[in-house]
Amino acid sequence: MDYAELTGSIAPVAYGLATIGPAIGVGIVVGKTVESVARQPELQGRLTGLMFLGIAFTEALAFIAIAVAFIPFPS
Repeated sequence: MDYAELTGSIAPVAYGLATIGPAIGVGIVVGKTVESVARQPELQGRLTGLMFLGIAFTEALAFIAIAVAFIPFPS
């Protein structure tokens, strides 16, 4: 039985998989903020600021994933 030899980089696959977590995180942060504003509209300004802070921290994971995906590993 012959096996195909794979060559190349799997960095794009790693980046694609690594962005799933931050995408889910941003969705949860925004969804919970919308729920909170619906319950207490007078806190919209404070909650929006906290939401953007949470999004920034969550998106930092995606940027780290970009960097890690392109680090060459010795073979």
